[in-house]
Amino acid sequence: MTHNIYFYILTAGIVSTLIRVLPLTLIRRKIKNPFIRSFLYYVPYVTLAVMTFPAIITAPQIPLAGIAALIVGVIAAWKGVNMIGIAALCCGVVFVCENVFLYFI
Repeated sequence: MTHNIYFYILTAGIVSTLIRVLPLTLIRRKIKNPFIRSFLYYVPYVTLAVMTFPAIITAPQIPLAGIAALIVGVIAAWKGVNMIGIAALCCGVVFVCENVFLYFI
């Protein structure tokens, strides 16, 4: 069985186009349902979280360093630290934890 790369590219293009075009053609008026509006409001945040969370744990050499950085980042965000500060803090936590863990192992 041979695989036709052009068929795969065409299929991906059609699916990508339909995902973008169908909502514009099917929904012509403002969405008034509060459940659907809140669902659509949170979809980008959930998508970003689903893509980011596994990388937080698996990117460091030692997963415990990623877990520690996640905990510190959540606490810092809760305290109102800005995004740059949280990113720098989490990078510092991973750096320190990996060096400490590697020193003792």
